Parts: sequence; structure tokens; C-alpha cells
Amino acid sequence: MITRRTFTAAFGVGMALAPGSGFSLTASQDPAAVARALIGGRKVVYEGVTIDMPQLAETGNSVPITVGVESPMSAADHVQRVQIIVPGNPEPLAATFMLAPANGLARISTRLRLARTQTVLVLAEHSDGRVTGAELPVHVTLGACIDELWTH
Repeated sequence: MITRRTFTAAFGVGMALAPGSGFSLTASQDPAAVARALIGGRKVVYEGVTIDMPQLAETGNSVPITVGVESPMSAADHVQRVQIIVPGNPEPLAATFMLAPANGLARISTRLRLARTQTVLVLAEHSDGRVTGAELPVHVTLGACIDELWTH
């Protein structure tokens, strides 16, 4: 028996990966291509977003990152979504965070796995439709996500 949840998940994945859908994320894409796939034709303004993470990571297994977005976080003007993109990984969309005015502050901390040296891209979608972002190159000495190299 197929549940509504199973159908919705399968349909969403199918549509996202369908040819011509405009949403096809693959490893090694440049950050701009990944951004276009996620936000469509909207322009990214590279201001108001800060990325705090080491620019030299000894290992890519667990790299700390803190993202801050300038926003009053009011009902009329707030950050709705923050996406962290690592285009050099097998799965470029590392994380999506949904925010609301009740958060009070547009600041997120987490850890990432980085497959290799790459540019980390952060996109922040605001309630008025604008998109702000930031990029940070990170050098990884020993990459994570390399399991496929050992299985062949």
C-alpha cells in the first residue's frame, strides 16, 4: 500500500530530477549553477550574509560553520530560508534551514562534510523575495565523502 507521504516524496524526487525541470544538482558544479537551480531567475546580492568557518580544514569529516544574515526578523521583513551549498560534494545541497520572525535572529551553526577543497555557498531567501548570499573558499587537506573511491 502506498501512503500519501511515500507518493509525495517519490513524486518530488522524480520531478526534481526530471529532464528539463531546471533542478538538477550534481557534484562539481560551480556555485553559480547550483544557486540558479535552487532559486531560479532571482538575482543573488552578495551582501549581508556572513560565513564563519575555517578556511583550512585538516579533514573534511566535520567542519564547523556559522552563518549570519542581517535582518530585523520582523513580520514584515525576515529571512525565510537559509541554504548551504557545497558544490564539490556528491550531494551539493548540504542543508536547508527554515526561519520565521519568532527566531529573533538569523544565525545558524552546524557542521559540514566536505569532499574536497571547494567554495561553500550560502543563500538566504527573504520574505520580500530577495536573495542574499556569500561564498567562502575552503581548503580541505583530507576530504570526506570518498567512500565511492574505495568500493571500486
